[in-house]
Amino acid sequence: MPSSDLYQNPLIARYASAQMSQLWSPRRKFGTWRRLWLALAEAQAEMGLQIQPNQIAEMRAHLDDIDFLVAAEYEKKLRHDVMAHVHTFGDACPGARAIIHLGATSCFVTDNTDLILLRDALQLVRDRLVAVIDRLAHFASQHANLACLGYTHLQQAQPTTVGKRASLWAYELVLDLHEIEHRLEQLRARSVKGTTGTQASFLRLFDGDHSKVRRLEQLVAEKLGFAQTYAVTGQTYTRKIDSQVIDTLSGVAQSAHKAATDMRLLQGWKEIEEPFEKEQIGSSAMAYKRNPMRSERICGLARFIISLQSSTANTLATQWMERTLDDSANRRLVLPQAFLACDALLLIYQNVAIGLVVYPAVIRQRLMNELPFMATENILMDAVAAGGDRQSLHELIRQHSMLAAAEVKQHGQPNDLLQRLAQDDAFAGLDLEAISDPMRYVGRSVEQVKEFVSEVVGPIREQYAKQLSKRATAELRV
Repeated sequence: MPSSDLYQNPLIARYASAQMSQLWSPRRKFGTWRRLWLALAEAQAEMGLQIQPNQIAEMRAHLDDIDFLVAAEYEKKLRHDVMAHVHTFGDACPGARAIIHLGATSCFVTDNTDLILLRDALQLVRDRLVAVIDRLAHFASQHANLACLGYTHLQQAQPTTVGKRASLWAYELVLDLHEIEHRLEQLRARSVKGTTGTQASFLRLFDGDHSKVRRLEQLVAEKLGFAQTYAVTGQTYTRKIDSQVIDTLSGVAQSAHKAATDMRLLQGWKEIEEPFEKEQIGSSAMAYKRNPMRSERICGLARFIISLQSSTANTLATQWMERTLDDSANRRLVLPQAFLACDALLLIYQNVAIGLVVYPAVIRQRLMNELPFMATENILMDAVAAGGDRQSLHELIRQHSMLAAAEVKQHGQPNDLLQRLAQDDAFAGLDLEAISDPMRYVGRSVEQVKEFVSEVVGPIREQYAKQLSKRATAELRV
């Protein structure tokens, strides 16, 4: 059938990068299986088993020429994917056929491969995350001094700055970065653990020599790029690892969803906008629309990633004894798709962070509509310092505030509280214009942004300078 007649995963067809898609591809997976069989044979030969150099050389020569049609035929007949590829590899390496997969169980290739893919995919997500943190920090620095309304309960609150708000978005990603770094640090190889995790087959291969089995386990792990192995396993590495990794990706998604929601609200108020291209169409009906489709897509992908937490949690919870196979189909879906979605989400987030457009005039207008009310406490204190009676002044401010609020709410008029106070003799002599300067009400916002970028983002930029130097423009595929 033509591809247009079959369902295609939009994570691959529309959203994720080629890099992440290739990482979870069949070629990468089964090519890694062959590299695992080679690593096992090399280590067994180094440990004294009768495996010949020509057998290892033959295996090495056929790591990537996988005949997927032959493998599919074997699997159709054998109903076992690992043995299908053992036979396919054996057909390509007839001289090594007898020693391929020696002493191993299927999870030697499946689980070790998954751990390698988790490691490589986490590193790619980490690098994408660092790029977003860098761009948000740049945006925060640019707009550290731009006062804007703060919101609590989605109600107007004490002013902050556009840069300070962006630093909140960035800091949550910094915390996610720490989690990814921790997960990478804790990843281990399963290596050679045997059918139920007891290493019985390898103990037999080495005539009961426990030290040789332990050395084989470490040697294989090192060949896979891991310094350590999991202390104990059943047939599989504990599915706790999958659960922890997906929880970490969910954390990234949660942070991104929060920030993208803020951006959607701010775009609705015309304070900031995500990038909007010259010929982009916002609505098929309403030609004037500039819908925040990038931020909405971030939220949609984030919701999908967050939903996957329940799959890995339930898979872990239902692994009976040394393992059951009900994890297999679920993990084939969840692990790749969680990473593909997270990859796509971060590419979109980076694209948005690079191209955010700010409208200072709108931001100031919205702020100044509310600031007179917020300034009344300072006005009251200054008027008392000038010799006024605090209780009388408080009542006057209350009365003027109620009248000004009525004009705003009932008649849609601008907030004229400051003009009303200026005309009241009780407040004569006060510099109401200076008192109503928005920057008097943002506290340490500016300093906090500078400190955050210098003390928190600075070391990240230094640590990941190489990755940032290769940063792509993060253009969207659709």
